[in-house]
Amino acid sequence: MGLKEAVVAAARHRQAMILAALVTTFAGVALFIDRPHGTVLEWLVAPFLAFGAALFTWAVWPRPAALPGKRNDLASRLILRATFDGRLIPFFPSIGVGVMLGDLVYNLLFSATPALQAEDIMVLLGASFLVGYRLIPERFDRERDFVLLFCLLLNAILVVPLLLARVYYDDLAKSVNVYSWVALAPETSAVLSAVGVSNTIHSVPGDSAPGLTFTPMHVGAQVTIVITTACSGIYSFGIFASAFVAFILTEYTDVSRRVWLMLGLGLLAAYIANILRMVVIVLVGYYTDSAETDLQNMLVAHSYAGWLIFLLWISLFWGSLLKFLPPERNIDGQLPPLPKRRPKDECSICSGALSPAIASTRCACGAIFHRRCFPPAGRCPNCGRTAGTNGMGFVHDA
Repeated sequence: MGLKEAVVAAARHRQAMILAALVTTFAGVALFIDRPHGTVLEWLVAPFLAFGAALFTWAVWPRPAALPGKRNDLASRLILRATFDGRLIPFFPSIGVGVMLGDLVYNLLFSATPALQAEDIMVLLGASFLVGYRLIPERFDRERDFVLLFCLLLNAILVVPLLLARVYYDDLAKSVNVYSWVALAPETSAVLSAVGVSNTIHSVPGDSAPGLTFTPMHVGAQVTIVITTACSGIYSFGIFASAFVAFILTEYTDVSRRVWLMLGLGLLAAYIANILRMVVIVLVGYYTDSAETDLQNMLVAHSYAGWLIFLLWISLFWGSLLKFLPPERNIDGQLPPLPKRRPKDECSICSGALSPAIASTRCACGAIFHRRCFPPAGRCPNCGRTAGTNGMGFVHDA
């Protein structure tokens, strides 16, 4: 099969391509923010991001963008309101540079280490996109707004709470692990106890993160693992939540109850995946062969198991999302119902037979109408296109 045939075949399975694009992009972003150093996964960041971004743009938004000012989705309305009808957008580059400098100064003067951590990467990523926001052509406005919202939400979920916690504890260099203490360690301990692994949760001297102590099956000595925020899976949770909300905002003009239900289920699935990740790591250590391989096996599980579990539930969730809540947007920013498939010899409005004796019109989406059935508003009932706009509407009359 040649390249052209492969592209045609992929276009026939658009939902599968959307799912592949989402999973690949998420995989690259997750590795970029929290790379497992010293493993082969560290070298997959660039390929995943490049391939995922290209496939995402082609599969999710294959049609030309709406004309400037014509979009009516939640994202465009939100950005317009937040920027005071767009008056703040020209200052995006200055704001981005200011955020970059602020993060670097904070990192050098107040952080426990001058090295760039995951939170620094998220801040610099968002700031860099603010700098380049106005350089992106208008025909990619939907993609541009998706990435902008994703970066802002990622920082709002993962960076801002950390800074507020440090201010609350009056220690800007403090490693805050409230999430691990409240929503991860106790739940992980409960699941392990339910499957027969005796364990205890306790504080660790010199560390703010909780420790979980257990005794491996084949090793007499106890083993303690420290559940820090960095290894808790909170980053995958933030990536999912940011991407899902940004996707909904750029694809819909209103949020239905079904969207809220899917969001709730997705966040719950992300949370359960984080607990499952820690349970798998402990079980690997519990069933280890010897004391020599105990730590090594858990480190391998820490590097690979969490990432694979993340991709698994992302695939299951977004596959369900695309099945039960598919993107319905057309080039005019409206949300028409999906067109019903009709035989080529029937009018898509009245279902009457097409005949050379009766004047007809064919839309670029493939629907054919009797000209007498065509609505006075001049829009295709199937896809919402306006007749004769920039070659995107009706292509010929018969």
